[in-house]
Amino acid sequence: MRTALTELTGVRHPIVQTGMGWVAGPRLVSAAANAGALGVLASATMTPARLRQAVREVKARTQAPFGVNLRADAGDARERVRIVVDEGVPVASFALAPSRELIAELKDAGVVVIPSVGARRHAEKVAAWGADAVIVQGGEGGGHTGDVATTVLLPQVVDAVDVPVVAAGGFHDGRGLVAALAYGAAGIAMGTRFLLTSDSTVPDAVKARYLAASVGDVTVTTAVDGLPHRMLRSDLVETLERSGRIRALLHALRRAAGFRKLSGLSWPEMVRDGLALRHGKDLSWSQVLLAANTPMLLRAAMVEGRTDLGVMASGQVAGVIGDLPSCGELVARVMAEAEGVLRELRTVA
Repeated sequence: MRTALTELTGVRHPIVQTGMGWVAGPRLVSAAANAGALGVLASATMTPARLRQAVREVKARTQAPFGVNLRADAGDARERVRIVVDEGVPVASFALAPSRELIAELKDAGVVVIPSVGARRHAEKVAAWGADAVIVQGGEGGGHTGDVATTVLLPQVVDAVDVPVVAAGGFHDGRGLVAALAYGAAGIAMGTRFLLTSDSTVPDAVKARYLAASVGDVTVTTAVDGLPHRMLRSDLVETLERSGRIRALLHALRRAAGFRKLSGLSWPEMVRDGLALRHGKDLSWSQVLLAANTPMLLRAAMVEGRTDLGVMASGQVAGVIGDLPSCGELVARVMAEAEGVLRELRTVA
């Protein structure tokens, strides 16, 4: 199936595996790439040295195109961009809108730039700055998210920009791919669905929590870092929602200390990153620290398997997923389902 996304990136299928922190490492990314999707390496939870190493690991595992996801507001964003360019990574995605200068630097080096957006105006801005495509995530998506459903947001963005649009938020099968194409998208991006594969390094006990979840078990809360964050409901989430500011601050300080040690960031750098997220939002200082060290809360679950101490970012589709295929099996299934739906539609027509 050829679309503007496959033509732009060189992948075989119009499917993107999103850059999930602590989840989208070399094993998952290379498996997704070998399956014909666009695998995207998550860099925000890596040091620059580890990012360079991870890129090389992916290149050793696959000859297929892949991407690296970057945090545009990180203090070392330019250093990470240089790593992407130096290592010959073909695609760069961004969790937040990158600056005009970062886009230009990447494009000058021949890197395809695909920012993620959650609003039409953001898509219009990055497209005007030269982005090659955009990923638009509706409120069904996991992690930091908005409140506009994909079915409402996607056609708005498709109508507003003249670059390929990739739909994210609520996708897990071939029917969703066909629906996105019908809206005018060039493909779909999936996070939770790729997290729940046998190629994902997330601990089995954590995957079991996802598989056992119903749609109602996936909630949106601002208690973690002051921003709307879609995740599985857990005892920790409920505790944070009940906590007063002093208790939340102490919790944030403990987790921040751990992330500082792992990331190599100084306290001023962590506070700066937290303030970047705070910009334009009414966050308490405990929420600023939580925003800066949210990666540690994710790591506790996604790496250490501590569902009691960590958070489990999740799209609503977790409530309808019931198996753990390999990336190859998943992509083949999605494409076969999509082709089947298209055949049926042609028959009806």
